[in-house]
Amino acid sequence: MVYAVIMAGGSGTRFWPKSTKKLPKQFLSLFGEGTMIQNTAKRIEGLIPQERIMVVTNDSYVDIVKEQLPKVPEENIVGEPVAKNTAPCVAIAAEMLYKKDPEAVMVVLPADHHITDPGAFNQYLESAIAKAKSGEHLVTIGIKPDRPETGFGYIHSDNGSLEELKENKVHPVIAFTEKPDLPTAEKFLDSGDYYWNSGMFVWKAETVLKEIERHLPSMYEEVKAATPELYTNMHEAAVNDFYHACESISIDYGIMENSESVFVVPGEFGWNDVGSWSAVYDLADKDKLGNAVQTTFATFAGSENNLVFSNAEKMISLVGIENVAVVETDDAILVCDLNSAQGVKQIVEQLKAAEDLQKFL
Repeated sequence: MVYAVIMAGGSGTRFWPKSTKKLPKQFLSLFGEGTMIQNTAKRIEGLIPQERIMVVTNDSYVDIVKEQLPKVPEENIVGEPVAKNTAPCVAIAAEMLYKKDPEAVMVVLPADHHITDPGAFNQYLESAIAKAKSGEHLVTIGIKPDRPETGFGYIHSDNGSLEELKENKVHPVIAFTEKPDLPTAEKFLDSGDYYWNSGMFVWKAETVLKEIERHLPSMYEEVKAATPELYTNMHEAAVNDFYHACESISIDYGIMENSESVFVVPGEFGWNDVGSWSAVYDLADKDKLGNAVQTTFATFAGSENNLVFSNAEKMISLVGIENVAVVETDDAILVCDLNSAQGVKQIVEQLKAAEDLQKFL
């Protein structure tokens, strides 16, 4: 059986002030109807119903997940007591699924991506699932780059070696590369052998557990120690013990960069990782002057290429302003150059450092 594991534990700091500790980015509606996690579940429902979705999230967000994804079984919602990056998330999800279904295939998805062509996306997923089922393979979805992007990791693909599964190409992976500088990114784009690392993975639960045993043996020991109590009245305690005992490491660094059987399915399906307010601007509908308005009342004079985002009934007016995001909530206002939108994280760090300002997080 094929299952989805949605990783929904992030804090979404680059989307402050809309994204907060109480309600981070993955639980917000940034693009029309549905929150980001709801849209993640909805786009795969033709392949994987919500009854076969597992969500791994911060334990303080478990009730939000229950509210936003009511069809997901309560036992499939895992609350992380501490943030330990993505490898522990994958490990505990894989162990739970393997205990329930030794033949389980896992489709691992971040909760906060935006995809404009779900039909095409599901076709690529079917190819990745077919490859994962065919042996002890780790499969990732690569995004064909359309610009020399320095903000993404890259997958170096062996494009000279390929097979076709479900009408899509599958290539062996040569290596994973961290975020490059601009000249390197330009070389990657020109070569045609590199894809953006989407952070989406497909594998059998049994296969990834073997890889964890091989490359992260202490984590494997900890997750196996939890196994007898999973799905019992000691389930929550077992998960807590596992998270407090294991190391903090990403699945990319801990497993993918070290495994000898990694494959990539290159895909084009309108993917965006929605990493900052500039991504919201890029994806939003715009008027003839390039202004994106996601609020009730807004006016512009001599202003172009701006984003206005607010749920208030206030009039927001921009005069002589270009390339700026204005984001308003009940207790905060953000004004930033869209080209510097990643810097919002620095504001959040300042708020964390000042005790009297933490109420705005």
